[in-house]
Amino acid sequence: MTQRERQIMDLLRKNPMLPQAEIAQRLGITRSSVGVHLANLSKKGYILGKGYVLAEEEERYVVGIGAANIDLMGKSREKLVMEDSNPGCISTSVGGVTHNICENAARMGCSVKLITVIGDDLYGQKIRHECETAGIDTSGFMVAEHASSSTYLSLHDADGEMALALSDMRVLQQMSVEFLKARYRMLAGASVIVMDAGLPEEILRYVCETYGGTIPVFIDPVSTSYARKLVGGMAGCHTFKPNRIETEIIAGMKIDGPASLRAACKKLIGQGLSRIMVSMGKEGCYCMDRSGRAMRVRGEPVQNVVNATGAGDAFVGGLVYAQLQGLSEEETMLFSTAAARMAIAHQNTINPNISAQSVWDTVSRDRLVVEQE
Repeated sequence: MTQRERQIMDLLRKNPMLPQAEIAQRLGITRSSVGVHLANLSKKGYILGKGYVLAEEEERYVVGIGAANIDLMGKSREKLVMEDSNPGCISTSVGGVTHNICENAARMGCSVKLITVIGDDLYGQKIRHECETAGIDTSGFMVAEHASSSTYLSLHDADGEMALALSDMRVLQQMSVEFLKARYRMLAGASVIVMDAGLPEEILRYVCETYGGTIPVFIDPVSTSYARKLVGGMAGCHTFKPNRIETEIIAGMKIDGPASLRAACKKLIGQGLSRIMVSMGKEGCYCMDRSGRAMRVRGEPVQNVVNATGAGDAFVGGLVYAQLQGLSEEETMLFSTAAARMAIAHQNTINPNISAQSVWDTVSRDRLVVEQE
């Protein structure tokens, strides 16, 4: 046991219900650091689940179920020459849609737990370390023996445009319903559950059927190929966040204007959704709830688009924050849209400067307003 871990244990012996924020304040360290130390104490067997775990369960928290992977990005110095070695720069970061949503939410101040599958390799160790550093609870991780962690490889031309990408998410398919059943306590205590459609279909169905009646379940379809899993299977999903093309696939109809967009959303709401948020690129986001009320956020045009890759993940992170905070539908739209705008203004997929306060500042700066459609 390290010296810092001993200090934390001394505090918990005096008050097993002590919140992480209070531990951080007393020791003069960040809450995310406290989360890392507590996770280590749990792994070492010093925290067995009584007292302190009960305190954690009283918190409002989100559970993310889905991908966490290593992103490898290569950018050529000059125009790419195929079938040859190109000098350039290669960067490594932790990504995956559900991971990105969870990290955005954690940076906004939410209590976050992530359930995912990693391999027993160096990449898996990096994923866990980066999550814990960001304040994400990794006690729900599954480690697949003799398997490679999920990896996404992209190759970009000198101008930044992607020329080719390859994803290896096979390890995520090892997650099973039985594995989730063993984490019933964590899931049943959640205030929000968020998933990406890269999960096996039986996982998506199980979570929606088991928890969708009592806990808001959010789903991000991720891509057009994954979206096809959700055709006719939206029952139990509270909030769905597709783009226009994904909406067309799942609704089974072409969207070529406001009328067809509204019709497609009404069709999906009719399948059991409480609300649908359709990202429309530069046109913002279109939202419809169960009552048929529709709205869209308007604001000043974004002038500093640097990297649009993480906009959708930040948007859903904002939805999670709004749900935990009990914000109104209008406030939810404003906050989530501002989070997406912050994401595209930074070169990283996750803007390291994002926080609840910086997002609200963006709402004011960009003069965002909600208009009824």
